[in-house]
Amino acid sequence: MKNFLILHFGFKQPSGEEMSAWNDWFQTVKDIRVDNGGFRGGRKITSSGLEELPFGEHSITGYTIIEASDLDAAVEIAKACPVVDSTCVYEIHRG
Repeated sequence: MKNFLILHFGFKQPSGEEMSAWNDWFQTVKDIRVDNGGFRGGRKITSSGLEELPFGEHSITGYTIIEASDLDAAVEIAKACPVVDSTCVYEIHRG
């Protein structure tokens, strides 16, 4: 099994039904979930300085790391996740 990072984009105040859908999805991946967490803003570092990153509808708002056999399997798992804006899936390579 390989590890895959699912990045969750977008935030709006969830309804009770939306929170229930998120909790249900997290239950379906509990046996393959390696880690997960959320973000509440941050800073982007560029050659011209720092930029504050807001927490909003187009922000990276959280992540989930799962185990799956390959990228296609990880994508299928991520497709079942309730999304606010979008979700991206990346394979994690360890050196």
